[in-house]
Amino acid sequence: MSTDTPLYLTGKQCRIYRVRVNDLEAPFIYNDPTLEVCHHESKQRNLNYFSSAYTAAVSAVDPDAGHGELVIKVPSELWKQGDEMNVLKVYIEFSLDQPKGGLHFVVPDVEGSMAERGAHVFSFGYQNSTRFWFPCVDSYSELCTWKLEFTVDASMVAVSCGDLVETVYTHDMRKKTFHYVLPIPTAASNISLSVGPFEILVDPYMHEVTHFCLPQLLPLLKHSMSYLHEIFEFYEEILTCRYPYSCFKTVFVDEAYVQVSSYASMSIFSTNLLHSAMIIDQTPLTRQCLAQALAQQFFGCFISRMSWADEWVLKGISGYIYGLYLKKTFGVNQYRHWIKEELDKMVEYELKMGGVLLHPTFGGGKDKDNPTPHLHFSIKHPHTLSWKYYKMFQCKAHLVMRLIENRISMEFMLQVFNKLLSLASTASSQKYQSHMWSQMLVSTHSFLKSISNVSGKDIGPLIKQWVDQSAVVKFFGSFAFNRKRNVLELEIRQDYTSSGTQKYVGPIKVTVQELDGSFNHTLQIEENSLKHDIPCHSKSRRNKKKKIPLMNGEEVDMDLSAMDADSPLLWIRIDPDMSILRKVEFEQADFMWQYQLRYERDVVAQEESILALEKFPTPASRLALTDILEQDQCFYKVRQGACFCLAKIANSMMSTWTGPPAMKSLFTRMFCCKSCPNIVKTNTFISFQSYFLQKTMPVAMAQLRDIQNLCPKDVLNFILDLIKYNDNRKNKFSDNYYRAELIDALTNSLTPAISISNEVRTVDNLNGDVRLILEEITRSLNMEKLLPSYRNTITVSCLRAIRMLQKNGHIPSDPSLFKSYAEYGHFVDVRVAALEAVVDYTRVDRSSVELQWLLNMVQNDPAHYIRHKILSMLGKNPPFTKAAESPLCNEALVDQLWKLMNSGTSHDWRLRCDAVNLYYTLFGLTRPSCLPLPELGLVLNLKEKKAVLNPTIKPEQGLDTTEMTGNTMGVHIPVMGFTSSLDSVVGPLGSSSPEPGQVLQEEDTSKKFKIREDEIDMESPHDSQAFIHHHLNILERPSTPGKEPPAVDQAVLSLPVTPLPSSFGKESTSSSKHSGDHHHHHHHHEHKKKKKKKHKHKHKHKHESKDKERDSHAFSNSPASGRSVRSPSMSD
Repeated sequence: MSTDTPLYLTGKQCRIYRVRVNDLEAPFIYNDPTLEVCHHESKQRNLNYFSSAYTAAVSAVDPDAGHGELVIKVPSELWKQGDEMNVLKVYIEFSLDQPKGGLHFVVPDVEGSMAERGAHVFSFGYQNSTRFWFPCVDSYSELCTWKLEFTVDASMVAVSCGDLVETVYTHDMRKKTFHYVLPIPTAASNISLSVGPFEILVDPYMHEVTHFCLPQLLPLLKHSMSYLHEIFEFYEEILTCRYPYSCFKTVFVDEAYVQVSSYASMSIFSTNLLHSAMIIDQTPLTRQCLAQALAQQFFGCFISRMSWADEWVLKGISGYIYGLYLKKTFGVNQYRHWIKEELDKMVEYELKMGGVLLHPTFGGGKDKDNPTPHLHFSIKHPHTLSWKYYKMFQCKAHLVMRLIENRISMEFMLQVFNKLLSLASTASSQKYQSHMWSQMLVSTHSFLKSISNVSGKDIGPLIKQWVDQSAVVKFFGSFAFNRKRNVLELEIRQDYTSSGTQKYVGPIKVTVQELDGSFNHTLQIEENSLKHDIPCHSKSRRNKKKKIPLMNGEEVDMDLSAMDADSPLLWIRIDPDMSILRKVEFEQADFMWQYQLRYERDVVAQEESILALEKFPTPASRLALTDILEQDQCFYKVRQGACFCLAKIANSMMSTWTGPPAMKSLFTRMFCCKSCPNIVKTNTFISFQSYFLQKTMPVAMAQLRDIQNLCPKDVLNFILDLIKYNDNRKNKFSDNYYRAELIDALTNSLTPAISISNEVRTVDNLNGDVRLILEEITRSLNMEKLLPSYRNTITVSCLRAIRMLQKNGHIPSDPSLFKSYAEYGHFVDVRVAALEAVVDYTRVDRSSVELQWLLNMVQNDPAHYIRHKILSMLGKNPPFTKAAESPLCNEALVDQLWKLMNSGTSHDWRLRCDAVNLYYTLFGLTRPSCLPLPELGLVLNLKEKKAVLNPTIKPEQGLDTTEMTGNTMGVHIPVMGFTSSLDSVVGPLGSSSPEPGQVLQEEDTSKKFKIREDEIDMESPHDSQAFIHHHLNILERPSTPGKEPPAVDQAVLSLPVTPLPSSFGKESTSSSKHSGDHHHHHHHHEHKKKKKKKHKHKHKHKHESKDKERDSHAFSNSPASGRSVRSPSMSD
């Protein structure tokens, strides 16, 4: 550290009273540019502009780059001591008054003291958000050991990271102080706190594990946690490494931000994960959450990351070992089903959004400055990502780890993890050698090096394909059998031109099931080869009765009458192991799909064939599906899928269908009384497979339709009888999920009402069937008020049903019931279901009142999860889109949403990104179409890439200017000391209304335009950036070693200009021009006047800046556009 270097700390929302460094008062500046991204004077309303300004604001205080909101000037006397090993003790006195983010207080509105009311508080946040509740270096790569003290009311318990060393009461016994020590070096971002009147349970199997829950939930806690020790044992066994901390604490809180958040040696969970022994459906979900939390203790908390670009390694490893746990506990079928589910989800997202990049690198090349031009947000920081993108990012990370395992074997994979953990634990015990601690940080480079050392294999191509670039592969396959040559001619085509796709070159596995058995072939996919010849082993011989060997060695008898007489092929599968991130569309005959469904033992193959059979509504398909439903040894999720497929097939075969409605006789045989087939047996859910089938079948049956497109009368009566005769008295399990599904079945049976013109809809003139349904729903809803079910599952289903009745025109559309259920105080699932109905109502009825009500809730609701949910539901089911005209789309709404994302959500990263997503869905990237044209300035038309000048601008002869590509004008203030690698920052001031001294030029014409200065208010949209820049420059700045730039006089600073990322810039015809100096000069003076009073002591320092340097190096060839950019040459 050179002398006079300021200290940068991160801290938000804090009120800071004083800062001392080694007992000396230290001056400080506290400024948070993310509070308000674009300043209110700005008339800008386009998302491009916001996105770049937001990225710049986040970068300006990015702790990974050594920046922060709090800048402390170290008193110069401390440097004079000349001791290099100087230890600086920084003491900050601050308060946190009603924080909006970072800490969440839950105070139930009931009688009694705080403890009796169950009031509690916990820290929360997305990625590194510790700065929201205390000043720190909020970076995952800055490790230190911790001593934490919390003084709380005597009736409360404070839970934090590390070991509880002692608890000390105050003299009056009203308060007590908890002392925690965490001897393992840990990043501030992994520190958390939770305080409440918790009930405490020490794990009976592992005494170093403690569980905390809210009052009266102890029995549920005991049951839900009875399993945790097995997860510990599993991870310690496969990683051959002990759990890294000396203790582990689980805290269950209400109104949690996410289901699971992991911190060093403790995890905070949603209290809704707790359940009793009677609940079936929640049990696996809760265990999965516990397993994820523990996996993140090893990779994520104990082993942290070097930088945001290495996040994929940690998320990948923790997701991968969680997958191994799934495989062991829930079985291979469940594991493969999960991998297929995750792969499908991710592929769908990438094809829709255009790709997820695991390892973003910035700067250094033509396209590198914005590696993801297809997204409407920047991926440079975790805090600018959309939540859905982040979830898909985690999903892709663990899938890629699985690909690496396929390549190097699981044994080597676990050795690599063990090596990372053992190096880290050795380093963590080095108390006084903190340079060793970097072993506790993982980077992409160190991880890959470790893989090549352990396995000796080069996985470079694999990393290049899936980690360093985004997008997935899309295959189309078809085949023909050549009888003469006894060869299978397989054709595999790729689509690599549409969004989110890439070209795949490399090996692909194809499995062919023939009469003689199953054979694997590895084909090389070359640049342009499409056709592959695969020799067949068996001649077609159907006359000899012989068993057919399957993939798993089983031999079965098949009825081969359906297959093609000339060909020995039963079915074909492309990439059966999912060893490429891909989507496959394969064409084979219907009988091949039927054989595959019946006899292939891999659940993924069965699920694929169920999907394919929807297109083949034939009696043979019907038979294959009913056979699967009757097979007890078939995986339950395959059978659930078969129910819905069968309903679709039955609807397509309506005219030729024979016998009772699909699945009815099967259900009667399996679940009803022998003597009285319309009465269901008393429930015993001992066999979970049949429980899941019993739950799903009625829901699927309700989708059946007759010739009039109504639900058949006997099906409806059958479902009503199931509800009527449902008897759970002798069951040791709760039937709440089953009853909820029966109401979903009623919902599915609804069809649009036949409206008689101008007839008033009342309950009296309801169709008879619908009346029965409505009565049933009303009865269930009233019963729920008296005897609520677990997680209110039945209320949730009833609310959905009422919305369907409204949408189908049976009862008048009215949101008031849903609005009352959505109020704060109801259970979270009920609120979400009610809000979903209100969101849907808003879209269908184009109701501005409801939209306003929803947006008010986003701003004022106490529960963070609900706010997030409303915005994401509005994004999924938007009231209107940028494509269509709508009365809801007006200036007031634009202003309201802009205000929401600009300054209303600064306390919660996730919420701000949700607001950006919604804005994008409603208005797109450019200026919303419903706004009037700005009175002056450029109106940008992104589609035609032209800038249209408004007539108010007077053409004049221009000055010498800087050329710049792009659709928005950017001034890039050197906010920090790194060169122009700011990802997609169209300078923080990039705006499409010209600023003073900006000069515009159309490329085609030789005329230049100059704007008269007096027309424009000087305080336009770039306040906060200029503020930071001004102040950071006044504080003396360290400069790049060896390149001391000369001190520049304040007035003659020139401003470099960042061109726009190549995503828009390259072929644009408008090229705006700029005269930087003008700008700058004015700004400094404006700000000097403003700020003189406050920070007198700052002005005496020299004013160093990297500008000179940047002009000469960084902008000689701009990374963003590949154009050369001249430095501003106009002097003041």
